[in-house]
Amino acid sequence: MANVKQASDQFRARARNIKILLLDVDGVMTDGTIFFFPAPAGVESTTKLIAELKADAGGFAIASDGVLEAKGFNAHDGTAISLAHLGAIKVGIITKRISETVRLRARDLKMDYVYQGAHDKLSVFREILQKSGAKPEQVAYVGDDIIDLPVMRAVGLAIAVANAREDVKDEAHVITDHRGGEGAVRDAVEYILKAQGKYEDVVAEYIQQRSPNKKRKGK
Repeated sequence: MANVKQASDQFRARARNIKILLLDVDGVMTDGTIFFFPAPAGVESTTKLIAELKADAGGFAIASDGVLEAKGFNAHDGTAISLAHLGAIKVGIITKRISETVRLRARDLKMDYVYQGAHDKLSVFREILQKSGAKPEQVAYVGDDIIDLPVMRAVGLAIAVANAREDVKDEAHVITDHRGGEGAVRDAVEYILKAQGKYEDVVAEYIQQRSPNKKRKGK
Protein backbone atom coordinates (compact mmCIF):
# COMPACT_ATOMS: atom_id res chain seq x y z
CA MET A 1 0.00 0.00 0.00
CA ALA A 2 1.14 3.57 -0.61
CA ASN A 3 -0.32 7.03 -0.38
CA VAL A 4 -1.05 8.91 -3.58
CA LYS A 5 2.34 10.62 -3.57
CA GLN A 6 4.28 7.38 -3.06
CA ALA A 7 2.27 4.93 -5.15
CA SER A 8 4.49 2.68 -7.26
CA ASP A 9 4.60 2.32 -11.02
CA GLN A 10 2.74 -0.96 -10.63
CA PHE A 11 -0.28 0.78 -9.14
CA ARG A 12 -0.10 3.64 -11.64
CA ALA A 13 -0.28 0.99 -14.37
CA ARG A 14 -3.47 -0.30 -12.75
CA ALA A 15 -4.86 3.24 -12.66
CA ARG A 16 -4.28 3.64 -16.41
CA ASN A 17 -6.88 0.93 -17.05
CA ILE A 18 -9.66 2.49 -14.99
CA LYS A 19 -12.95 3.36 -16.72
CA ILE A 20 -15.29 3.24 -13.71
CA LEU A 21 -14.77 4.67 -10.22
CA LEU A 22 -17.05 3.33 -7.47
CA LEU A 23 -17.34 4.94 -4.05
CA ASP A 24 -18.61 4.11 -0.61
CA VAL A 25 -20.45 7.05 0.96
CA ASP A 26 -20.18 7.19 4.76
CA GLY A 27 -16.52 7.68 5.68
CA VAL A 28 -15.48 8.26 2.04
CA MET A 29 -17.68 10.97 0.55
CA THR A 30 -18.38 12.10 4.13
CA ASP A 31 -16.39 12.01 7.36
CA GLY A 32 -18.71 9.26 8.60
CA THR A 33 -20.89 11.50 10.75
CA ILE A 34 -24.65 10.99 10.38
CA PHE A 35 -27.00 13.77 11.48
CA PHE A 36 -30.63 13.23 12.43
CA PHE A 37 -33.00 16.20 12.39
CA PRO A 38 -36.71 16.49 13.18
CA ALA A 39 -38.63 16.61 9.91
CA PRO A 40 -40.93 19.59 9.27
CA ALA A 41 -44.62 18.79 9.49
CA GLY A 42 -46.01 17.32 6.30
CA VAL A 43 -42.62 16.21 4.91
CA GLU A 44 -42.41 12.56 3.87
CA SER A 45 -39.13 10.93 2.88
CA THR A 46 -39.13 9.29 -0.56
CA THR A 47 -36.91 6.54 0.89
CA LYS A 48 -39.35 5.66 3.71
CA LEU A 49 -40.82 2.56 2.06
CA ILE A 50 -37.42 1.01 1.38
CA ALA A 51 -36.26 1.93 4.85
CA GLU A 52 -39.29 0.24 6.37
CA LEU A 53 -38.62 -2.96 4.45
CA LYS A 54 -35.10 -3.11 5.88
CA ALA A 55 -35.84 -1.59 9.29
CA ASP A 56 -35.69 -4.88 11.18
CA ALA A 57 -32.22 -5.63 9.82
CA GLY A 58 -30.76 -2.45 11.32
CA GLY A 59 -28.07 -0.15 9.97
CA PHE A 60 -29.85 0.70 6.72
CA ALA A 61 -31.91 3.78 7.50
CA ILE A 62 -34.23 5.50 9.92
CA ALA A 63 -37.79 4.55 8.90
CA SER A 64 -39.65 7.57 10.19
CA ASP A 65 -41.61 10.51 8.83
CA GLY A 66 -40.50 12.47 11.90
CA VAL A 67 -36.75 12.28 11.27
CA LEU A 68 -34.50 13.38 8.40
CA GLU A 69 -31.02 11.93 7.90
CA ALA A 70 -28.40 14.42 6.73
CA LYS A 71 -24.73 14.18 5.74
CA GLY A 72 -22.01 16.70 4.92
CA PHE A 73 -20.26 16.51 1.54
CA ASN A 74 -17.05 18.16 0.40
CA ALA A 75 -17.13 20.63 -2.49
CA HIS A 76 -13.68 19.48 -3.66
CA ASP A 77 -15.09 15.98 -4.10
CA GLY A 78 -17.96 17.40 -6.13
CA THR A 79 -15.46 19.00 -8.48
CA ALA A 80 -13.67 15.65 -8.66
CA ILE A 81 -16.76 13.96 -10.04
CA SER A 82 -17.01 16.62 -12.75
CA LEU A 83 -13.33 16.09 -13.61
CA ALA A 84 -13.86 12.33 -13.78
CA HIS A 85 -16.72 12.74 -16.23
CA LEU A 86 -14.62 15.03 -18.40
CA GLY A 87 -11.95 12.33 -18.34
CA ALA A 88 -14.45 9.73 -19.62
CA ILE A 89 -14.57 7.93 -16.28
CA LYS A 90 -17.98 6.84 -15.03
CA VAL A 91 -18.65 7.28 -11.32
CA GLY A 92 -21.01 5.49 -8.96
CA ILE A 93 -21.78 4.82 -5.33
CA ILE A 94 -22.47 1.59 -3.45
CA THR A 95 -23.64 2.18 0.10
CA LYS A 96 -25.48 0.17 2.72
CA ARG A 97 -27.40 3.09 4.18
CA ILE A 98 -30.47 4.57 2.51
CA SER A 99 -30.62 8.34 2.54
CA GLU A 100 -32.58 10.99 0.67
CA THR A 101 -29.55 13.24 1.09
CA VAL A 102 -27.39 10.78 -0.84
CA ARG A 103 -29.99 10.42 -3.59
CA LEU A 104 -30.08 14.18 -4.06
CA ARG A 105 -26.28 14.51 -4.01
CA ALA A 106 -25.88 11.73 -6.56
CA ARG A 107 -28.44 13.37 -8.84
CA ASP A 108 -26.72 16.74 -8.45
CA LEU A 109 -23.40 15.21 -9.48
CA LYS A 110 -24.97 13.19 -12.33
CA MET A 111 -23.53 9.93 -11.04
CA ASP A 112 -23.77 6.99 -13.41
CA TYR A 113 -24.51 4.29 -10.83
CA VAL A 114 -26.39 4.76 -7.56
CA TYR A 115 -26.99 1.80 -5.26
CA GLN A 116 -28.33 2.35 -1.76
CA GLY A 117 -29.37 -0.32 0.75
CA ALA A 118 -26.59 -2.57 -0.54
CA HIS A 119 -25.21 -4.78 2.23
CA ASP A 120 -23.79 -7.22 -0.36
CA LYS A 121 -21.61 -4.82 -2.28
CA LEU A 122 -19.88 -7.54 -4.29
CA SER A 123 -23.16 -8.57 -5.92
CA VAL A 124 -23.82 -4.93 -6.83
CA PHE A 125 -20.31 -4.67 -8.28
CA ARG A 126 -20.98 -7.70 -10.47
CA GLU A 127 -24.26 -6.18 -11.63
CA ILE A 128 -22.43 -3.00 -12.63
CA LEU A 129 -19.90 -5.05 -14.60
CA GLN A 130 -22.72 -6.81 -16.42
CA LYS A 131 -24.54 -3.58 -17.24
CA SER A 132 -21.44 -1.65 -18.30
CA GLY A 133 -19.53 -4.40 -20.05
CA ALA A 134 -16.43 -3.38 -18.09
CA LYS A 135 -13.87 -5.84 -16.78
CA PRO A 136 -12.93 -5.98 -13.08
CA GLU A 137 -9.48 -4.56 -13.83
CA GLN A 138 -11.15 -1.48 -15.35
CA VAL A 139 -12.84 -0.54 -12.07
CA ALA A 140 -11.48 1.32 -9.04
CA TYR A 141 -13.20 1.35 -5.64
CA VAL A 142 -12.72 3.71 -2.70
CA GLY A 143 -13.60 2.36 0.74
CA ASP A 144 -12.99 2.82 4.43
CA ASP A 145 -14.43 -0.14 6.35
CA ILE A 146 -14.54 -3.94 6.29
CA ILE A 147 -17.84 -4.06 4.37
CA ASP A 148 -15.85 -2.65 1.42
CA LEU A 149 -13.22 -5.41 1.39
CA PRO A 150 -14.99 -7.90 -0.92
CA VAL A 151 -15.22 -5.29 -3.68
CA MET A 152 -11.73 -3.94 -3.03
CA ARG A 153 -10.36 -7.46 -3.48
CA ALA A 154 -12.15 -7.82 -6.82
CA VAL A 155 -11.33 -4.53 -8.57
CA GLY A 156 -8.30 -3.45 -10.54
CA LEU A 157 -7.45 -0.56 -8.20
CA ALA A 158 -8.38 -0.63 -4.52
CA ILE A 159 -8.16 2.73 -2.76
CA ALA A 160 -8.50 3.35 0.98
CA VAL A 161 -9.11 6.78 2.46
CA ALA A 162 -6.70 8.13 5.06
CA ASN A 163 -9.19 7.47 7.87
CA ALA A 164 -9.92 3.88 6.79
CA ARG A 165 -9.68 0.98 9.23
CA GLU A 166 -6.25 -0.63 9.29
CA ASP A 167 -7.63 -3.88 7.84
CA VAL A 168 -8.78 -1.91 4.82
CA LYS A 169 -5.53 0.01 4.43
CA ASP A 170 -3.62 -3.28 4.53
CA GLU A 171 -5.43 -4.51 1.41
CA ALA A 172 -5.46 -1.24 -0.53
CA HIS A 173 -3.19 -0.50 -3.47
CA VAL A 174 -3.32 3.22 -2.73
CA ILE A 175 -4.20 5.32 0.34
CA THR A 176 -5.44 8.87 -0.15
CA ASP A 177 -3.66 11.77 1.52
CA HIS A 178 -6.97 13.23 2.75
CA ARG A 179 -9.60 11.75 5.01
CA GLY A 180 -13.11 10.86 3.91
CA GLY A 181 -15.27 13.96 3.62
CA GLU A 182 -12.15 16.12 3.41
CA GLY A 183 -11.11 15.60 -0.22
CA ALA A 184 -10.33 11.88 -0.38
CA VAL A 185 -12.44 11.40 -3.51
CA ARG A 186 -10.58 14.29 -5.16
CA ASP A 187 -7.29 12.52 -4.35
CA ALA A 188 -8.53 9.32 -5.99
CA VAL A 189 -9.79 11.04 -9.12
CA GLU A 190 -6.66 13.12 -9.58
CA TYR A 191 -4.46 10.06 -9.09
CA ILE A 192 -6.30 8.16 -11.82
CA LEU A 193 -6.41 11.07 -14.27
CA LYS A 194 -2.72 11.82 -13.79
CA ALA A 195 -1.80 8.16 -14.31
CA GLN A 196 -3.81 8.25 -17.56
CA GLY A 197 -2.14 11.46 -18.70
CA LYS A 198 -5.47 13.29 -18.82
CA TYR A 199 -5.29 15.56 -15.79
CA GLU A 200 -4.00 18.80 -17.34
CA ASP A 201 -6.36 18.60 -20.33
CA VAL A 202 -9.33 17.80 -18.09
CA VAL A 203 -8.60 20.75 -15.79
CA ALA A 204 -8.26 23.06 -18.78
CA GLU A 205 -11.59 21.84 -20.15
CA TYR A 206 -13.26 22.25 -16.75
CA ILE A 207 -12.06 25.85 -16.49
CA GLN A 208 -12.93 26.65 -20.11
CA GLN A 209 -16.50 25.41 -19.66
CA ARG A 210 -16.93 27.79 -16.74
CA SER A 211 -15.14 30.79 -18.21
CA PRO A 212 -17.29 33.89 -18.81
CA ASN A 213 -15.01 34.70 -21.75
CA LYS A 214 -15.45 31.32 -23.43
CA LYS A 215 -15.84 31.74 -27.18
CA ARG A 216 -19.03 30.51 -28.71
CA LYS A 217 -18.89 27.99 -31.51
CA GLY A 218 -18.66 29.62 -34.90
CA LYS A 219 -17.16 32.85 -33.55
